[in-house]
Amino acid sequence: MGRKLLYCAAAIAAAAAGIYLNNTNLLAEHRPGKPVLLAHRGIAQRFDETDLKNDTCTAARMLPPKHDYLENSIRSMQAGFAAGADMVEIDVHPTTDGQFAVFHDWTLDCRTDGHGVTREHSMADMKKLDLGYGYTADGGKTFPFRGQGIGMMPTLAEVLTTFPDRRFLINVKSRDPSEGEKLAAVLNGLPAARRANITVYGGDEPIDAVRRLSPDIRTASRKSLKGCLFGYIGYGWSGVLPDACKHRMMLVPINIAPWLWGWPDRFLNRMQDAGTEVFVLGPYRGSDFSSGIDDPTQLARLPQDYAAGIWTNEIEAIGKLAK
Repeated sequence: MGRKLLYCAAAIAAAAAGIYLNNTNLLAEHRPGKPVLLAHRGIAQRFDETDLKNDTCTAARMLPPKHDYLENSIRSMQAGFAAGADMVEIDVHPTTDGQFAVFHDWTLDCRTDGHGVTREHSMADMKKLDLGYGYTADGGKTFPFRGQGIGMMPTLAEVLTTFPDRRFLINVKSRDPSEGEKLAAVLNGLPAARRANITVYGGDEPIDAVRRLSPDIRTASRKSLKGCLFGYIGYGWSGVLPDACKHRMMLVPINIAPWLWGWPDRFLNRMQDAGTEVFVLGPYRGSDFSSGIDDPTQLARLPQDYAAGIWTNEIEAIGKLAK
């Protein structure tokens, strides 16, 4: 009986040692290079993030502005890249005249002088709108950008033409699979080298369509993010990756990252080998809204010589600190 217990203890110790060696960073090759900075919506106006919901009008709770850039505009993207972004996130909606409008909100009423559901308008009509109409930092007493954003809502085609060699993350704002099909048709018309600089994320249904029709495009969806994260936490210690972790974009909240097997280097190497690019977000606090790495304190929580992705809403500050 004593010998069996000894053998059992030895087997458990050997298994534990194997798991440790398979996941320790002491034996992992460090990723060289600098962080890859992703500017959320280019350079944007910040807003009060308290109790956000999907339909919260963030332009009406703008913080006192530090600049005059309007999110998702060509000008804000140019400024984001100039501030150090390697990649810019943009939001798209299909239009009734067969284009994609680069605009965040499901409706036009919050940010612009237009009304109604964004995708129920033509691009020709939305080109007439004032992109800065609804921004206010004092409860509607003043509107500092009103009149400054007329005609500034770009099309996806304009963005890709203006920045032919830049990287973009395209956010599909719906759960409509036909939107994914339309976007895949646009992306498939681009040269392979251009498609390599584009990643798409959004609702499960349109992302499944993009993945099916444009398999060379990296994607991310709620389904793939949860599948990768939970699967990796469950059995990633073995070195086997869930399919949801392969050829994707992976978003990791900074407070979750230390719990991932082999974080940082072994985890990042596994994802790289699977064709997946990792971006660290701000802390997850139990809601659908995730912040970015937006201040020096959060940036300091990243490992020394971190050389993977960083998602930020403050590229003008983080760009200087990270590089």
